[in-house]
Amino acid sequence: MTTYNYKYLIIGGGMAAASAAQSICEKCKKGDIGLISREEYLPYARPPLSKALWKGERTLEDIDLGTGNLGLEMHLGRTVTKIDAYNHKVYDDQDNEYSYLKLLLATGGTPKKIPGVDVPGIIYYRTKADYIKLKDQVDKNNSFGIIGGGFIGSEIAAAIKMYKPSAEVTMIFLEDGIGDRLFPRSLSKFLNDYYEEKGVNVHPGEMVSNITKNGEFFIVKTKSGKEFKFNTVVAGLGIKPNIELAEAANLKTQNNGIVVNRYLYTQDMDIFAAGDIVYYHNYILREDLRVEHEDVAWTTGEYAGKNMTGAGLVYDVLPYFYSDLFDYGYEAVGIIKSDMDILEDWKEPYEEGVIYYLEQGKVKGVLLWNVWEKVEDAKKLLAEPRTFKKEDLKGRI
Repeated sequence: MTTYNYKYLIIGGGMAAASAAQSICEKCKKGDIGLISREEYLPYARPPLSKALWKGERTLEDIDLGTGNLGLEMHLGRTVTKIDAYNHKVYDDQDNEYSYLKLLLATGGTPKKIPGVDVPGIIYYRTKADYIKLKDQVDKNNSFGIIGGGFIGSEIAAAIKMYKPSAEVTMIFLEDGIGDRLFPRSLSKFLNDYYEEKGVNVHPGEMVSNITKNGEFFIVKTKSGKEFKFNTVVAGLGIKPNIELAEAANLKTQNNGIVVNRYLYTQDMDIFAAGDIVYYHNYILREDLRVEHEDVAWTTGEYAGKNMTGAGLVYDVLPYFYSDLFDYGYEAVGIIKSDMDILEDWKEPYEEGVIYYLEQGKVKGVLLWNVWEKVEDAKKLLAEPRTFKKEDLKGRI
């Protein structure tokens, strides 16, 4: 057993961990901070894995977040197995012991698996290693099955088709339309047709019942009786937040997240949390949230890191995310769910417009579809305490 002693210790190697490390290093001296990550790679930006890398706009080298240059001690390829909060100690799978004064949990999530399917070789897309593996498959093969029609599934299907136009790309998902849980029904259905026009075979309303391997091919069967044959299967079904360490340490969890206060620490004032695992109260939206997007990972990491060094900052940042789907792009602020009360304000249907998401007259989210440089306007609108009638929002942004 090797023993390490740190003032600040981070568990996790994603964007929240990198952001926190950067904030802490601004206030501490070399040797004060350690980071433990199960990945073999230094922290990197995740969004380019399904966007810019496929377009040739970024490289694997320049998605590195520079954490390795901060002077902290990195423990890569290690998995934390236990937190002893009482004694301020952490243990990993190599029987190493780490002591801390302040601890940050930034453990992210694990991709959800296809229920009832246990066949090797399916790419549950999330990491740099997954990108490297899929890129190699796309360069060598020609038929690709994408399971899932949400955020990752829609981006990966578009990315593969743009990178290799000759590729046969098929999307299979349970919902009625692409982005069904985010977008109004009309926009989601439009995207089905749009992806078909772009050469992607779209199969909505299909549940995968079984996947087997036949030589070099995957055979995918659905409950309706359809059967598909692919060189490669990629699944994007969301993640399961990695909160087991927190639960074992008797930290409060709720709705698959670790409960934190406005300063991002748990009920243990020496243990903070950031990123996908954080369940927090947003005081602008007046909602309890757990958000799985880049901006929240980066900002919660930043605030948690600063607060670990005594800054005392209240986390009051509105959730924000963005995506690119072939020729279309969007930015979203706040809570975006298709089952909310929705107002579609199109300048040109499905080409350019603003979509408002309301609850009891209060604007809780704004989707800017091919509308740019309006994020700050959306944030100001969400911060307004008043309620709105739908007609009042027409042309607001």
